[in-house]
Amino acid sequence: MPVVIALDAMGGDLAPRVVVEGAVAAAREWKHRLLLVGRHDDVARELTQVGGTGSDRISIVDAADVIAMHEPPVLALRQKKHSSIRVACHLVREGEAHGMISAGNTGAVMVTAKVVMGTLLGIERPAVMAVLPNLKGRSVWLDVGANVQPRAEHLVQFAIMGEIYSREILGVANPRVGILSVGEEDSKGNSITKEALAMLRGSAMNVIGNVEGRDIFNGNADVIVSDGFTGNVSLKAIESVAEMLAVMLRQEISSSIPSRLGYLLSRGAFQRFRKRIDYAEYGGMPLLGVKGSAIICHGRSSAKAIKNAVRAAAEMIESRVNDRIQDVMSAQRSLLAV
Repeated sequence: MPVVIALDAMGGDLAPRVVVEGAVAAAREWKHRLLLVGRHDDVARELTQVGGTGSDRISIVDAADVIAMHEPPVLALRQKKHSSIRVACHLVREGEAHGMISAGNTGAVMVTAKVVMGTLLGIERPAVMAVLPNLKGRSVWLDVGANVQPRAEHLVQFAIMGEIYSREILGVANPRVGILSVGEEDSKGNSITKEALAMLRGSAMNVIGNVEGRDIFNGNADVIVSDGFTGNVSLKAIESVAEMLAVMLRQEISSSIPSRLGYLLSRGAFQRFRKRIDYAEYGGMPLLGVKGSAIICHGRSSAKAIKNAVRAAAEMIESRVNDRIQDVMSAQRSLLAV
């Protein structure tokens, strides 16, 4: 049975063009069935222009409303019953799709997915997770935006979901789990991180304790847990630094003939480096804890990012990550007091 994924064709700064392009590229490479959700005429026009009308793996599902990036998520959920985001989530809820992808209004995606698709048993707060490169491989970091003021038990739930994703998707045999704090000692941090760490110490996970900001990229932790406020602010600061370094590097390369010659000699290394840090390679950020697979993409996502988001969603579905989360949550009910 093929994996079926609903894509919000109207979501993102460059929609619907890049979403359609990404879907066509994904359909050519993999056998997944893709549902492009959006205003039918607009999506059909783009599909014709990018040469995707002949694919039997792509269908259009009409959705009359579009949620703009600036709209309040809850208001959009209540007033726009036929938005592309809501229709995509509804397809998952009704079993017509296994997962959904959107580069649209992040808050609207999170709220709609939670309300329409529902949450897994034992998960009170879904979490947005980022997959990051580090000096030893890849790590996962959650939450990076969904929960500004979580409770300690929510951080424990984030840890469980991140540990399963690291093991099942990234192939880490025994993921090291740490809570992002202001010091490595158990006594450091606020009341929530301290309580969460004490709860995690009693779990079967490989808990290494508190980790600091430097541990995000040095590879000392495979799963990094934080509240959504800290995670989102930190992640956006990191993205800004990465963009600045890329611009500065281009400026230095073009500053002189020797620099340009040096770049030509090292171009392969530069290209490999860029690929390692390019968010488009990861596709998007999974929203863990909802029923079905949900991937939230950057608003400026390219067709390449959308294509790789399809891959990421399919990996979650085929690896049955939600089933594993559900199994572990059932076993941890006494620890989490849910």
